[in-house]
Amino acid sequence: MKFTKMHGCGNDYIYVNCMEEMIEKPEKVSVYVSDRHFGIGSDGLILICPSDVADFRMKMYNADGSEGAMCGNGVRCIAKYVYEYGLTDKEKISIETKGGIKYLDLTVEGGKVVLVKVNMGAPILAPDQIPVTLGGARCIEQPVMVSGKEYKITCVSMGNPHAVTFVDDTESLPLAQIGPEFEHLEIFPDRVNTEFVQVLNRKEVNMRVWERGSGETLACGTGACATVVACVLNDRTEHEITVHLLGGDLFLHYDEERDTVWMTGPAAIVCDGEIELPEL
Repeated sequence: MKFTKMHGCGNDYIYVNCMEEMIEKPEKVSVYVSDRHFGIGSDGLILICPSDVADFRMKMYNADGSEGAMCGNGVRCIAKYVYEYGLTDKEKISIETKGGIKYLDLTVEGGKVVLVKVNMGAPILAPDQIPVTLGGARCIEQPVMVSGKEYKITCVSMGNPHAVTFVDDTESLPLAQIGPEFEHLEIFPDRVNTEFVQVLNRKEVNMRVWERGSGETLACGTGACATVVACVLNDRTEHEITVHLLGGDLFLHYDEERDTVWMTGPAAIVCDGEIELPEL
């Protein structure tokens, strides 16, 4: 299987061009290639496919083989891939995802895509659509108990479910312990991605993330989108912020009037290669 390894702020995936032929058993392939000892090493697998409604279609799988609905860093990397590998010459493209069609603007310098701005669409705040089984019109600063400690969560879907909780310090957080507990809380029927956010000032935050199916990752694009929405809903920041992640920075703008979140960030190619797949 030919592949390209790419990352957005350290959130790395194995990308496969499936414009002409799909790979078999992608959920099992994702588990195999994601292994950092016996495979390539990644947070999952992303397939670049044809679409009937957009320029391209993204299918993404987490490291545990579960299919994801949306990946903000992944969709930016697809934009870089299709432009630099000659699948399109357009600097404005659309990509179909399970979380809806995303529209992307590419910043190109010297034939290389250096930044990608994504219209991530409207945040979903209705609990039953996120989904989270808490009552009310919105889930804002709702208390939950994890490991005997109370956390207050604000729930947002950006095509997949997120729970944002504000903490005093992200560095000292015992994420390996509490991350899985958040992911599997009974109130989240489809599990959840959890963002732990430290507000530095009105325009900057630190964020660590525990992603369902992948564990802690260096970055999460949809998580950064959920974070800016939660920050605005709780009046903790301005509408335009820089989100500092372990793997780099993303730039977010929550346009409440248009009910849209804009995300801008880099995408990088690590390497191209071929891998021999075992019987899966």
